[in-house]
Parts: sequence; structure tokens; C-alpha cells
Amino acid sequence: MSPIVAKERIESLTAELKQHNYNYYVLAQPTITDYDFDQKLRELTDLEKEYPEYADPESPTLKVGGEVTKEFQTVKHRWPMLSLGNTYSEQELIDFDQRIRKAIGDNFQYVCELKFDGLSMSMTYEQGKLVRAVTRGNGVEGDDVTTNVRTIHSVPKRLGTGNYPDFFEIRGEVLMHRKAFERLNNERIEGGEIAYANPRNFASGTMKLQDSAEVAKRPLDCFLYFLYTDKPLFKTHWDSLQAVKSWGFHVSEHTRLCSSIQDALAFINEWEEKRFNLSFDIDGIVLKVNNYAQQEELGFTAKVPRWAISYKYKAEQVETELLDVEYNVGRTGAVTPVAILKPVLLAGTTVKRATLHNANEILRLNLHEGDSVYVEKGGEIIPKIISVNEAKRKPGAQPVTYLTTCPSCGTPLERKPGEAAFYCPNDEGCPPQIVSRMQHFVSRRAMNIDGLGDETIETLYNKGFLNHISDIYILKDKADELKQMDRFGEKSITNMLKGIEQSKLMPFEKVLFGLGIRYVGETVARKLVAHFKTLDRLKAATLEELTAVEEIGERIAQSLVEYFSGTIHHEELEKLRLQGLQFVAEIQEVVLQSDKLTGKTFVISGVFEKHSREELKELIEQNGGKILSSISTKLNYLVAGDNMGPSKLEKANKLNIPMISEDDLLKMIEE
Repeated sequence: MSPIVAKERIESLTAELKQHNYNYYVLAQPTITDYDFDQKLRELTDLEKEYPEYADPESPTLKVGGEVTKEFQTVKHRWPMLSLGNTYSEQELIDFDQRIRKAIGDNFQYVCELKFDGLSMSMTYEQGKLVRAVTRGNGVEGDDVTTNVRTIHSVPKRLGTGNYPDFFEIRGEVLMHRKAFERLNNERIEGGEIAYANPRNFASGTMKLQDSAEVAKRPLDCFLYFLYTDKPLFKTHWDSLQAVKSWGFHVSEHTRLCSSIQDALAFINEWEEKRFNLSFDIDGIVLKVNNYAQQEELGFTAKVPRWAISYKYKAEQVETELLDVEYNVGRTGAVTPVAILKPVLLAGTTVKRATLHNANEILRLNLHEGDSVYVEKGGEIIPKIISVNEAKRKPGAQPVTYLTTCPSCGTPLERKPGEAAFYCPNDEGCPPQIVSRMQHFVSRRAMNIDGLGDETIETLYNKGFLNHISDIYILKDKADELKQMDRFGEKSITNMLKGIEQSKLMPFEKVLFGLGIRYVGETVARKLVAHFKTLDRLKAATLEELTAVEEIGERIAQSLVEYFSGTIHHEELEKLRLQGLQFVAEIQEVVLQSDKLTGKTFVISGVFEKHSREELKELIEQNGGKILSSISTKLNYLVAGDNMGPSKLEKANKLNIPMISEDDLLKMIEE
């Protein structure tokens, strides 16, 4: 692979995986299987090792979990909530065991635990009383959901008598049992609400509710599995589990102390079948080195502990019949094929549809009409056709051929070199694209317009009120007409118009992201706004000027040039400008406190004890220093914290960049 191709692939994978992390951890609406995510993450890891100069400073390979939602108070974790390395291969478990033996010898044990498919939670107890419950968030800080966690009956609010310390933190997994999930999901469907894909999503969505009384109506459970204290209380993890169980915590009875990797593999194989008899979902088994001193000796990588790993079970597969192939048109015009299947029971639910991804996948499967296909529900979320049983193919069956025209507007489809997807280029006349683009614009991550959800957008489009994004801002002139429509009461209209008016205050990067320009996600939008500052400068930028911006590749630049060259887009942007939307970057003035760092450049990496990275950045700038986005010969200092990315460390050493600690930086400022 050439460096140019590698750079583009790293950019593409990074953007895609960041989005999947957001979908999974923040929205609780994953759009990819665990297995597919892990494969993409592994590919990105390998590419970053080979081409460290192209690695994103906030790469998904270094980041744990998602982002922090805005509804709850953000709390920094006393001990970072790291994720675990995982594998689907027994051989990789054996390799893991060999690495352990090489590091600490043969005298050790594993604790094998069920890997619960739920929401990670960290709970703090003081004087035996629950004082705080925080989600994983981004691994460094999470959401304070204490009020919601207090509604979970299996979580002790106050401990009885026991030999527990005055202060400790305990980690666990919040989950929903299948029976409760089915009952509550059926109630949602009957009430016209969108059903959750699985119990994990329902539990995660419940934890994000603002009304704890509503949370209490949804029966959640919580298994605890790791104890943190300032001073060691126990020599082994096994002993700590027995202790917290005696203190009143809900610890899984399905945990085993194993003396060898063969014992651990036996435990894994035992639960591959037995897991379906549980009342809740698990997706694998976790192996942890038992002795705490040995854990400390093994240490951590940038993202995961070296003393633990999770083995994930491959998804269940079934065979069924392909009835038809339908095609969906997305916001960017990408046309996605969907297999319509003869209903079949898979992983506890009835599957009728499965994604086919793109034309390449149809060719790879050699899919024919009426084929008998094997379907997998990876991560028990999205059904996917894995392969075809060609032995059952009907005589004379015709190959499934991908559409040549848009299934909605009839426009001939286009496919750009190097891309798997076909696109409908009729972005201003294709109904699904128009509706999806407006739905994206009003979404929480973009303009966050309250009272204007997906169904409302679709209704207003069908009734002729909306055809362009700019039409949203003239709905105030049609309030009387809206009142004549079903389900549009005066209060809902007032709330909607208020939300539209408030959205005019959203910053430029949110507007740019909301426009739905192909390949311009949240991160790219922020980079562009930070560089060009105004819409006019961005519109006038050449391909060369765009690619000169950090992390903006040729594909993104070409998409921007094409978008801003369209007359319709110019007219639309001008209408939005006249309505008062923000097309100039918010300039945050830095008030200098001293010039002690003037002429010095810094890169900040890792997790810090006294300050957040943003606070350190502000301190540097307030004292005259400059923050760089990447390590180069222009860099004077790398401010290094815990869990710093290995690629940064390697590059800094290679270039002989001085590395300083948080305290070193503070001393430079104080002196």
C-alpha cells in the first residue's frame, strides 16, 4: 500500500470508527456489529503502526468508549475506565497466555467471568453510602447518573455492617433481562414508539433519561465485578469478589478461578451453549490475571490492561430464503441494498431483513434470486447475510443485479472510482435525500432543533411545507396553515418555532456539519471552521488550499469544491445567512496572564491528574505558548500524561522532543 493510499484509508477508518463509537456509546443506536467494528479497529491499528505519521491524535485506537452527553453533569473518573482487548480466536488467547508467562512466569491464575452485554458503570461509596454513579463516557470522564442508578434494586444504596473501607469505587455492568426487554419493547411498539434493537440498547437508553421516576418503571439489574481502593485490601481479584459479595453487592455466581489457559478455554466452551439459558445477554468471557501484584507488574498499554482480555463469541447463524432485494436511498444519495427474507428466528428475535451493504457484497456472495442464505446477527444487532448455500440454488435462478437507476427518482446512479457505493446525484430532487438531509440538519448532533423530529420533517415535506433546509426558517410565516393539520397543536407549533429560532445561535461548525456535505463529519467541520473562520473564505478555497488543512484529504476537498460550485447550494446558503445563521467562527479571545511560554510550542497527550487537557491548553495559551496538533520538528515540548499513545511516544523519541510532565509545565509557568 502506498503512503497516499494508507493516509486516505487511515482518515476514512478513523472518521467511520469515531462515528460508530458515538452511535454505540452516546446514542445507544449502533449501526455495525461488534465483530465488524473490531475488524476495522484492528485494520486501523495495523496501519497506524506502519504509518504513525498519519495517525489521528484522538484516534479510536487510543480512545475508550464514546463521548459525554450534555444532559448530565460531567465527572472525571478517579481511576480511568479502560476497555479490554478482545479476540474471537482461541489461538490468540493462547498467544495472550504465552505473553503473560514470558513476563511473570508460570505461577499465576486466571479469574474467568461472564462478559455482560450492558452499560459500564462506576459507583463510589463513602462511609458505606452510594454517593455517585458515573458512566464510562470517554474513559476519562463520564455522566453522573446517580439518581437513575439509585432506582436499581440490586444496587445497595447503603451497606450494612461489614469490613469495607470508608471510601471505595466499584465497577459493574447495568443490564436488562430479556423478559423485561420483550415486555417493555412490546409496550413501545403498541404505543407507536420506535423499538429498541436489544436489551443492551434499552438499558443504555434508560440510563440517559432525565426523569428518574420513568427509569424506576424499567426493571434494570447490575452485576459488579471490580473494586478500586486507595490502599490495597486484598492480594487477589478473586478475594475481592468474595468480599464485595459479602458486603451486599450483586456478583455473578458464574465466575471461576482457573489454573491454566486450558481451564479457561473449557469455561469458554461451556458457556458458548449455556449462555442461551441465561435470563440476560452475554457476548463473551473475560479473563483476568488473579494476583494484583502480577497485574501491576504486567501494566497497561495506551488503551487496555495487559493482564486481561475478553473472548467474544461469534454471532449465531441460521439458514433462510431470500425473497427479494429492496434499495434504500440515504442522505448523501448512497443507495443501500437490503435483503427481504423469509422470517426466521435468530438470537431470540424474528429476522425479516438483512443488510447487503453495497454492489460489491452482492457480487461477493454471488447472490441469486430465491437463494437459501446463511444469516448472522452480529452482536445481536444488525442481521447480515454471511454466505449462500449454493447446493440449494433453484435451477434457472437469475443473479441479483444491482440497480442502475435511483429507486426513488429514476436518476441514473453514479459510482466514483475507488468507492463501493453507488450514488444518486439528484440531491436536490430525490425525495429520500431531501428528507434525510433535513432530518440530519435538525438532529441533536447538528442544529439540535427541539420539536422538529424525523416524523415531523417527513410530514411537513409530504404536505409541501418543506423542500429545502432554508424552508425550516420560514415556517414561522405559516403557523396558521400548520394549525389546520392533524397532530399540530398550538403548543407543539410554538415549541417547534421556538426551537427553530434558538438554533440560529448554534456555532458555525454545527451549521457546516448540519448541511450534510458528503464526507464532512463533526471533526472535519471543526477543522475547517478553525482554519477558514468564515463561510466566504471556505467557499472560495481551492482544492490545494483545502488539502493543506490538517486531516483534510483530497476526497473531502473535492466534495467541498463540488458542493460550493453548485448554484442551488449558493442560493440556499444565502437564504440561511439572511435568516441569521452563524457563518463566522466564534473567536475566543485569549487573555494573556504572562509571556513565560512565548515562542514555545506544545503538544498535550494522555490523561492528567490535576487538570483536563483543555485546561492545560488554556494555561499554555494564557502564558503565551502555542498548541500544535501533531509532533514534528517544530515542536518544543510534549506534555505527557498517563495512557499516552504509543505512536506519539515513538515519534517524540525519534525526533528527540523533550517530554515534560504536568508538574513540569506548571513549574515553567510559576517560574
